[in-house]
Amino acid sequence: MSQNTFKKKLKEGSRPKGGSRKTIFSWMEEKLDVKGILGEGVPVQLLPPVGFIALLALIYIYSNLAAENKIRQIDKAQQQVADLRADVTTLEAEYMKSSMQSEVAKRVAALELYELNQPPIKITRSKK
Repeated sequence: MSQNTFKKKLKEGSRPKGGSRKTIFSWMEEKLDVKGILGEGVPVQLLPPVGFIALLALIYIYSNLAAENKIRQIDKAQQQVADLRADVTTLEAEYMKSSMQSEVAKRVAALELYELNQPPIKITRSKK
């Protein structure tokens, strides 16, 4: 069997194409000195507590966002209730005005129905 080999051997100290620029991650690694703080790697015993704290932070953020959305919905519903109350008050006033005797008389005048000017007559039946 043959062995795997590089097509071109890289010279020591040279980088492959596109690797000469500094990325944000290389800049962060340089500034934060991650190897100095953590050594060769991340201690495995720190992962569960850090993961738990990250989970609690996510739950806290989610609950705050959900609470803000509920507050917005409540404010919107209160505004709609206030608008509906104003509409109901207006409609009730219009109904009360239109049910007055003078208003009804004006509307039925087009149908040639008029108000009586004399009191009603009581009709009696004679007993046999």
